[in-house]
Amino acid sequence: MGREVKVELTNMCMVCDGTKVLVQDRVKKDWRGVAFPGGHVEAGESVTDSVIREMKEETGLTIRNPRLCGLKDWERDDGTRYIIFYYRADEFSGELKPSEEGKVFWAELSELPKMNLAVDVDLSLRVLLEEDLSEFFIDHRNGGRERCLL
Repeated sequence: MGREVKVELTNMCMVCDGTKVLVQDRVKKDWRGVAFPGGHVEAGESVTDSVIREMKEETGLTIRNPRLCGLKDWERDDGTRYIIFYYRADEFSGELKPSEEGKVFWAELSELPKMNLAVDVDLSLRVLLEEDLSEFFIDHRNGGRERCLL
């Protein structure tokens, strides 16, 4: 097996304001439900710059000093390694605005488990919040889809 793999880089950011977090009610068919905003890293762009840009595009907010908290990764059926870099930010300015991805709103962090979350957001939240976790890996080896928090 070669060491070169096709990789798709993305980001997701949990913006915090006290006990509230910014979430997005995603409307796209491929991943519906409440999740944290984010998007793709563009060619030549740093991952940190990409999360700042994506937050502006999807929420209207300009975040400052986002902190990398961990990542989620798995291999898609086409062999592409898909990586989501998880960020947290508590410094921001601007006014909320929806995007084509869905409406954005502030929610109490404690209320998230009661919401219609997108697939795996509950496990992603653990990586974002728990200091001893840094990776959410979906292991497709041996024909399975085992979710591992590392």
